Amino acid sequence: MITAQFLLTALVVVIAPGTGVIYTLAVGLGRGRVASAWAALGCTIGIVPHLLATTLGLAAVLHTSAVLFNIVKFAGVAYLLYLAFSALRSGGALRVEPRREVEPGFAVARRGALINILNPKLSIFFLSLLTPFLSGNPATVTAEILILGGLFMAMTFAVFVLYGAFAAAARDWILGSVRVMTWMNRSFAGIFAALAGRLALERA
Repeated sequence: MITAQFLLTALVVVIAPGTGVIYTLAVGLGRGRVASAWAALGCTIGIVPHLLATTLGLAAVLHTSAVLFNIVKFAGVAYLLYLAFSALRSGGALRVEPRREVEPGFAVARRGALINILNPKLSIFFLSLLTPFLSGNPATVTAEILILGGLFMAMTFAVFVLYGAFAAAARDWILGSVRVMTWMNRSFAGIFAALAGRLALERA
């Protein structure tokens, strides 16, 4: 069940820059290391509903129901566009600025969780990622999915924390240049807008 092939596959998936990674980097640059750790936690928690959906067989239902898929999808699109706007708006959640009010970690984590919760492709992704590594024993399939999913979540949190720490380390250098800050904010806005556009084109 837990094989070197699974660990390598999961690591490659986790390391690949996706929406959660971009969010964690943006928080690290904008708010520092502690906030980025909360972002990593939120992104990890956002995996839980999809893992449960896979375990209960709801991922297949989502895949076959165009209406349900589109409801979740366009909610996710709207949320990503909101994050894009927040990178441009003064005081926005993802804007990189020298002076920022301290924001509760729960709020940072909540945004990260919503990013993953509102991505309907994640449930289908888990279904395709975990299935090849199951033993095929119907009596243990639920436990195996939860174990593999839990391991994937642990890897996600660890890697995202490292991403956030890296971004936080570069924060002081970025804050020293207005031009770089402006470029970073526009880049994050553009990336989240592009991710919203890509999600809008996804099909069940």
